[in-house]
Amino acid sequence: MGIVISLLVTFWVGYLIVKKYKPQPVLFLAGLILMFAAVAFGLGTILPAKQSTGSAIFDAFEFIKQTMSSRAAGLGLNIMAVGGFARYMDQIGASKALVKLTIRPLLALRSPYIVMAGAWVVGMLLGLCINSASGLAMLLMVTVFPVLVSLGVSRLSATAVIATTLCLDWSPSDTGTILSATTAGIDPVLYWTNYQVPIAAVVIPVVAVLHFVTQKWMDKRDGHVVQASEIAATETDENMPPMIYAILPALPLALILIFSSLWISWIKMDIIKAMFIGVTIGMIFEYIRHRDGKKVFADIQSFFDGLGMQMANVITLIVAGETFAKGLTTIGTIDKIIASAQSSGFGAAGMILVMIGIIAVASVVMGSGNAPFFAFAALTPTVAAKMSVAPVVMLLPMHFAASSARAMSPITAVIVVSSSMGGVSPFDVVKRTAIPMAGALITIIVANFIFFY
Repeated sequence: MGIVISLLVTFWVGYLIVKKYKPQPVLFLAGLILMFAAVAFGLGTILPAKQSTGSAIFDAFEFIKQTMSSRAAGLGLNIMAVGGFARYMDQIGASKALVKLTIRPLLALRSPYIVMAGAWVVGMLLGLCINSASGLAMLLMVTVFPVLVSLGVSRLSATAVIATTLCLDWSPSDTGTILSATTAGIDPVLYWTNYQVPIAAVVIPVVAVLHFVTQKWMDKRDGHVVQASEIAATETDENMPPMIYAILPALPLALILIFSSLWISWIKMDIIKAMFIGVTIGMIFEYIRHRDGKKVFADIQSFFDGLGMQMANVITLIVAGETFAKGLTTIGTIDKIIASAQSSGFGAAGMILVMIGIIAVASVVMGSGNAPFFAFAALTPTVAAKMSVAPVVMLLPMHFAASSARAMSPITAVIVVSSSMGGVSPFDVVKRTAIPMAGALITIIVANFIFFY
C-alpha cells in the first residue's frame, strides 16, 4: 500500500514540475499527503512521541516548522550570505571584470577549438567564485561568446560550451556543496578538498577533450566553415570597472581556504564571515572608485536583495524537499526500497547507481539540478547507514550527477538563457551537450568508486 501511494504521489510531483508548477508548494503538498496517508493507514508516525504535538495533523506542520528553523539558522544563513555576495559582485561589475581578465590568455592560442575547450576549463574554474550556472553563462555569453564566434567556432558550439561551464557545482560556497557537506557531517572546505577536487580533477580534462572532439565533429557534419573574422572591439564597456575588481569575487574563497585546517587553523573563518568581509572590501573599492558614499550605500541593497532571494528560492526548496523526503520515510517507502535492493543483491554499489540514476533522470526531466537533489539528499544518510557506507560516498556522485544532467535538459535555466543570447534553439544546444555531459556522468561514477568506495 505504501509503495503504491508513494509511486502515485511521486509521479504526480514529477508531472506538475514538468508542467512548470512551482516546485516548493508541490513538494510541500506531496510530503503532507504522504505523511497523512501513513498515519491514516497505520503505516507510520510523523514525529516521535516526545516531540509530538498530540495531533497527527499538527505534527506534520511541526516538522516543517522545526526543519525551517534549523535550516534558516544554519545551512540557510550560509546560502543566503553566498547569494547576497554574488548579487553584490554583479552589481558593482566585479564578476564581469574577473571573466574578462581570465579569458585574455586564451586569445594567444591559434586553434579556435582549442580556445573553445580552454574557455570551458576557465569557466569551470570561474565557477569556484561565481556559483550561479545561469549567471556565469550570461557573463560568458557577453564576453567569451563573441570571441569564439569571431575565431570561427559555430554559434551552436560556442553556446553549448558556455552552457556547460558549471556542469560540476564544485565550489566550497555552492549551495549544493554546503548541503552535501552538512548532510554528510563534513566541513565544507574538507568536503571540497578531499572529495570534490579529486573527482573534478578527472572530470574536467575528460569533458574538455569531449567538447573539443564533439563540437569540431558536429560543426563539420553540419557544414560549418571555420573562418576567423575580426574580433569586434567590445572592450569599451562604460560600466566595466578597473581590472583590480577581478580579485573581489575570489576573496571569500581565498579566506575560506587560507583560514582553515589546510593552512592557518588557529584563526576561525566560516562562509558567512568570508562573504561579509568580501562585501565590506567591495564597498571600500567602490568608494575609492566613485567617491560617492550615497551610491555605495545604495548599491549594498543588492546584497540584501540577494539574501532574500536565496531564502525565497533555495532555502524553501530545501525545506520542501525535506518535507517530501519525510513523507516517503514516514510511509515506509525508503525502508522497502532498501530491503528490496538488499534482497535482490544490489548491495551498496547498486544502490548508489540507483540513486544516481534517479537524480540524473529527474534533473533532465525537471530542468533543475537542485530540485531533485535537495529532495533526495535528506534521505541519503538513512540509506547509506543501512547499506553500511559513508553518506558522502552516495551524496558526492548524486550532487555532481544532478549538475551534469541538468546541462542535458532543454528546459533548464542555463540552457534557455544561453540559447536565447546565442540566437540558437535550446533543443539543438542539448544535442551538442549530450555527449560531453554523458562522459561527465560516467567519469563521475567511475572516479567515485575508484577513489572512495
